[in-house]
Amino acid sequence: MKQLVILSGKGGTGKTSVTAAFAHLAYTGNPPVRAILADADVDASNLELVLNPTVLETYEFMGGKVAVIDPQLCTGCGICAQVCRFDAILDIGELDIEKPNIPIIDPIACDGCAACVYQCPTEAIQMEEQLAGHWFRSRSSYGPLFHAALRPAQENSGKLVTMVKQQARLLALDEGYDLVLVDGPPGIGCPVISAASGADLALIVAEPSVAGVHDMERVLQTTDHFGVPALVCINKADLNPEGTAAIEAFCREQGIKVVGRIPFDTVVTEAMVQGLPVTAFEDTPVTQALRRIWTRILARLT
Repeated sequence: MKQLVILSGKGGTGKTSVTAAFAHLAYTGNPPVRAILADADVDASNLELVLNPTVLETYEFMGGKVAVIDPQLCTGCGICAQVCRFDAILDIGELDIEKPNIPIIDPIACDGCAACVYQCPTEAIQMEEQLAGHWFRSRSSYGPLFHAALRPAQENSGKLVTMVKQQARLLALDEGYDLVLVDGPPGIGCPVISAASGADLALIVAEPSVAGVHDMERVLQTTDHFGVPALVCINKADLNPEGTAAIEAFCREQGIKVVGRIPFDTVVTEAMVQGLPVTAFEDTPVTQALRRIWTRILARLT
């Protein structure tokens, strides 16, 4: 069983469109590649929008702990507010006529350090787990899909990515799948590290813009640091030939293989509106380029 992760240095490069196309090509290949799909972009999960899966199971994801005040025990001494470095403890005196001295805790501002818990003389503050999001096991037209949704302003996205990938990997091992195909998050942060961890190969989707070239270099440094072999494909390559040439020159200098160029075509947007991978929508130069890239990636994985 192999793991392929699709990454990009920035959002909007077409990473999810490429992943959806690979899911379709794997399923319809001759011979087919039995793949389990994982959307590791938990902050903005979009693969499900293209694959239109049926959710089979839903699970809660509990994030970090947040402080909660018991108003029955609180005396309103104010010590908790004094020791809070994050200004998360608010005085709502005039808002609560019945209990004018009882503060409240802003769960978004609370960092979970528990300083207030240790300093409270009446033990009126406790740390409680908070619901940070949900993860799902779904059935798509091209295989099982694991995906998640992190709630706004929540942290621990790296842990949720690990959960999604772990569940996909376990099912792949239990049922003898050939591949875990991971739609990774953009950037170089903790979610990217979690998505790339244990991968046999990373495909970096780059676009030939100034920001695209710069951020591609950064994500390649990340995969190199963690020992994940990487390939590059250039999306919308014909929009900026100079930028495309710059990407290819950089990859040559670094010994990184560019496995293909994908031309710009509005058919990609049309396919997304229909909820289909572009390779399942219409046979165009984009589809042909994606087929060539997929063939080269399979050769590298095997």
